[in-house]
Amino acid sequence: MINNNEKIITAPKELFSWSCNQHKLDRRIGIVPTMGGLHEGHISLIRTADRNCDSVIVSIFVNPMQFGQNEDFNLYPRNLEADINLIESANLRNELKLFIPQVDEIYPAGFNSTVHVGSVTETLEGYFRPKHFDGVATVVLKLFNISCADTAYFGAKDYQQVCVIKKMTADLNIPIDIITCPTIRDVDGVALSSRNIYLSTSQRVQAAVISQSLLMAENLIVKEGCKNAEKIIDQMRDKILSAADTKIDYATIVEPITLKELKILDGHNEIIILLAVKIGSTRLIDNKIITGIS
Repeated sequence: MINNNEKIITAPKELFSWSCNQHKLDRRIGIVPTMGGLHEGHISLIRTADRNCDSVIVSIFVNPMQFGQNEDFNLYPRNLEADINLIESANLRNELKLFIPQVDEIYPAGFNSTVHVGSVTETLEGYFRPKHFDGVATVVLKLFNISCADTAYFGAKDYQQVCVIKKMTADLNIPIDIITCPTIRDVDGVALSSRNIYLSTSQRVQAAVISQSLLMAENLIVKEGCKNAEKIIDQMRDKILSAADTKIDYATIVEPITLKELKILDGHNEIIILLAVKIGSTRLIDNKIITGIS
C-alpha cells in the first residue's frame, strides 16, 4: 500500500503548500478529481495525467453537495484501501499526492457559497437532478483553487459535467486546462462506472443494451444516412426498453457544448447522443460523440 505519511494529504492548506513548491520547481501539476470507488476508467485518467504532467494529484472525496435528498450518498461505494491499491498498481512514473479530505475540511462551519454555471446545467442531468451541478461546480472550483493544478482530467462518459466545468473555467478565467479522456468500457461495451457495483448479475447483463443502442444509432446516422433525430431516438428507446427492468430518464441528440436538442442532423458536423437509463434502481449515463455527418 502507498505510504500514508508520504502520499496522502488531508488538509487543503498542506496541499496548497505542496503545489506551490512543485511550481517553484517548474513542475506541471495534473489533477484527477474523483469520488473514489475507483475502476480502470479512473486509472486511465490518472495514467494520462502522469504522461502529460510532472506531478499528479488524485482527489478522493464523496461530495455531499452534489447528491439530492433521495439519492445514493450514503450508499456510494467507499473502499479507500482498494482505491489506494488500484492507484499503486498503475506504476506511475511521477510524484503522486492523494488528496483525501474530510467533509468539514471542504465545507467548514459557516460555509455558505455556491457556484451556479447557468443554462448548460438546467437540462438533462440538471433537470432530473436539480442543483446537482451546483454541487459539482462548487467542489471542482475548490479543488482547482486548493491544488493550483495546471491541467485537470475528466472522463467523456460524464459529457455534460465536462461541459459545465469547461464553461465555469472560461467564465471565471480559471487558469487551468480541461482534458477530456475517452470513456473506458468493459468487454461487452458497458461504460465503467462506480455505480455498476449496484447491479445484480442479471442487471449487469441487461446494462449492455445501453451501449448497444448507441452503436445502433451510430449505424443509422453514419451508414444509413438517417438525419431524423426523432426516428433515431425512437429506435433507441425500443431497443433499451426491450430489456427487462429498464426505464429511460432521457435519450436525446444535442449540439456539442450548448447541449441544444436537435431535431434534424443536417448541417451539424458533430453531434452528441446522451442517455440516462435506470436498470432496476441503478441509474446509468452514457453517450456517444459522432463526427463528420454533415
